[in-house]
Amino acid sequence: MLKRLLASTGIAAVVLPLASTSAQAATPVVEIVKVYYDSPGSDRGGNASLNGEYAVLRNTTKKSIQLEKWILRDVTGYKYRFPGFTLKPGKSVTVRSGQGTDTTTTLYWGRKWYVWNNTGDTAGLYRGSDLKKIDACGWGRGGTSTLCR
Repeated sequence: MLKRLLASTGIAAVVLPLASTSAQAATPVVEIVKVYYDSPGSDRGGNASLNGEYAVLRNTTKKSIQLEKWILRDVTGYKYRFPGFTLKPGKSVTVRSGQGTDTTTTLYWGRKWYVWNNTGDTAGLYRGSDLKKIDACGWGRGGTSTLCR
């Protein structure tokens, strides 16, 4: 009916695409690339085992990003609050669950027990200034790790 009405009046119709879907959404400034949620061996809580559980984040921009006070968390509410840390353009940082000495490529959560659930969980990354969700990566039962991108 609308097509016939437009044709009779000589008005051309323009079809616009719908807003982009989440699959086409813009790449976050810092993205969660991978979560290794089931460290090798049995989960007995030793520091080496805890550090076998980690998340990898990458700066997708061409500028350095200050991550101080940003938060990495799971669905249960365990939170890692980033210290004063600058993630350089195109670089990655690994956040390990256990204890260790922070470097320019690896940060340590300092936990004495695991964060990521082997049976399914979601890693969420939030900006410190306003707690805006920047990225998330979820997984279900099975496997040992998930590639988020």
